[in-house]
Amino acid sequence: MNKLKNKVAIITGASKGIGASIAKHFAAEGAKVIVNYASSKEGADKVVKEITDNGGTAIAVQADVSNEADVTRLFEETKKAFGSLDVLVNNAVFQQYLPVEQATVAAFHQHFNVNVLGPILTIQASLKLFGDKGGNIINISSGASKMPMAGVSLYSATKAAIDAITISLSKELGAKNIRVNSILPGATETEGAHTAGVTTGSEAEKMFVANTPLGRRGQPEDIAKAAVFLASDDAAWITGEAISVSGGMYGF
Repeated sequence: MNKLKNKVAIITGASKGIGASIAKHFAAEGAKVIVNYASSKEGADKVVKEITDNGGTAIAVQADVSNEADVTRLFEETKKAFGSLDVLVNNAVFQQYLPVEQATVAAFHQHFNVNVLGPILTIQASLKLFGDKGGNIINISSGASKMPMAGVSLYSATKAAIDAITISLSKELGAKNIRVNSILPGATETEGAHTAGVTTGSEAEKMFVANTPLGRRGQPEDIAKAAVFLASDDAAWITGEAISVSGGMYGF
């Protein structure tokens, strides 16, 4: 407990799934959490209530991370509420299963605007709040960045871009005491996965489990615990890494 005591953390896309779990785990470790959401106010408010009911500190802030004005407002509200920032978790994501014949220009821009432009905008804004003490950036990537599957070329490309950005920025920002790492989840059970048809007992789930050495799908808390580690002083000598949290599915 208290690995993140008094740290201020923004988690984008935190109204459900992996982002919600990260927010709750951060708060349980003492962080003051900004639960960002794009459209699901109900989900974000539920996460905040669960955190505060358990004695934690959290607020919900609506912002579309692909919109520069929204990102500016997100960080302004963070500064107003808590004064500074210690950790940024880029978790907001857009994903569609699309064969290449159906990959429209609009779908391309939606993937890259949320998954790549969004983190760039939030990182730029975070640098103004980190201050002289430095900071910590955690990008939620995907095992698909290393081992893409059929039908997710756009999504996989955005996650490969995030891994490259992670490495580049770790070298660019290290002198400012800003660590930058990415987490590559494996097949994780989330609301988004269920919407995509990867439900309990489905053929897709059976395929993922069969290809995971630890023999199960990941849960959001599996990713959240890794994020807590990277955000804490336990990881003070770790930067520029793409860490697979996949039950061995994406082991290299």
